[in-house]
Amino acid sequence: MSHIVSIIGRPNVGKSTLFNRLVGNPIAIMDNEAGVTRDRHYGKVEWNSKEFDLIDTGGFMPHSKDFFDKKIAEQVQIAIDESNTILFIVDAQTGVTQYDESILEVFKKKKVENLILVVNKVDNYQLQLEANAFYSFAIDSTFFIASISGSGTGELLDMITKNIKDEKPNDEFSDNNVPKIAIIGKPNVGKSSFVNCLLEKERTIVSEIEGTTRDSIHTLFEKFQKKIILIDTAGLRKKNKIKNDLEYYSTVRTIRSIDESDVCLLLIDSTEGVQAQDLAIYTQIIKKGKGVVIVGNKWDLIEKSTMSSKEYEDRWRKKLEPFSDIPIHFISVLQKTRVLKTLEIAEEVYNLRKQKITTSNLNKFLKNAIIKMQPPVVRGMPISINYITQLATASTPSFLLFCNHPNDIKESYKKFLENQFRQEFNFKGVPIRFFFRKKN
Repeated sequence: MSHIVSIIGRPNVGKSTLFNRLVGNPIAIMDNEAGVTRDRHYGKVEWNSKEFDLIDTGGFMPHSKDFFDKKIAEQVQIAIDESNTILFIVDAQTGVTQYDESILEVFKKKKVENLILVVNKVDNYQLQLEANAFYSFAIDSTFFIASISGSGTGELLDMITKNIKDEKPNDEFSDNNVPKIAIIGKPNVGKSSFVNCLLEKERTIVSEIEGTTRDSIHTLFEKFQKKIILIDTAGLRKKNKIKNDLEYYSTVRTIRSIDESDVCLLLIDSTEGVQAQDLAIYTQIIKKGKGVVIVGNKWDLIEKSTMSSKEYEDRWRKKLEPFSDIPIHFISVLQKTRVLKTLEIAEEVYNLRKQKITTSNLNKFLKNAIIKMQPPVVRGMPISINYITQLATASTPSFLLFCNHPNDIKESYKKFLENQFRQEFNFKGVPIRFFFRKKN
């Protein structure tokens, strides 16, 4: 299970700035106006060969009567319970405030264990002296940082990753050779019904009410000479559609389920087609480098005379571009048609994701690809790609290419190489990574 770290503090102390600094991407909106962050932002951080999920929360005002402040406070209270580590962020420029003290009281009542005090905006020596006032909070782990410049964030990350223990699995779901398949999708597309259909029993609660499944449920499927761990998840929806705290943390748990899976079955309502939220979920799966199968449920409700499955598949694939080399499979959970076939396809993707290509075959491919299209000339200098090898330890199929000007490889040429690669080798449903390094 992934480690969750939440950033909590009053408005305008730099939570989103710290989030963007640690994640390395400008995902969260930053503004001097208090209360800008109301939706939650999620990001993955890697440091010292360890990973954790980082969550940016809204400005916490424990005793405010404002409607939005109360809603944010409710979610932050749950964040405290759900997270493994809390970053309590304060502002050195304004010093200790009654709002900071109120938040500290909440942490004390909750008896938060992994609490790290982050004194932000320590931009000069004078502020460093004034920041010492926060030692009055008596929090053992206290760090002075400046999120904008990144000063002190390395030591903070060292502390966070120190708290991440390498858990040793000891249950029936710990076998690394057993595919872990997560059933992902918007609410009410039939995820729990899909699992129950496979198991032929009500392992999970099924309801027409959206959001019935509020946590991720692991089930061992062992039939027809197959052994698979099924992960049934709560439905993902747009963040502005999240109406209550349980739905918010269902989203967090779903993201964690994607993290621990090998292959994701993205269930889509065939009567609706690929919607914006389906694409958002799909993007999350691809970013995390997981295998993916698109599963169109409720196929029984489609008028077959109007359009064939191949035409539907082509239309969906167009929406999934640029990465559209994926299996698309139509089923009806209600009529129990083609459901088991879904697992067979997922197993194929799982095996493709684990495959290793010999270095000799990779370099033969590279030579032929370069003959078809030479790398572009940059600043009058031709780019020369000399060698390719597969990274053995990467969980997502990753390939290292050595060249003379790695930073000048255009995205268009990278896409050309990936397309050629997929024509040569079968990685259907599997994201791949190309890394370019300067040759010695």
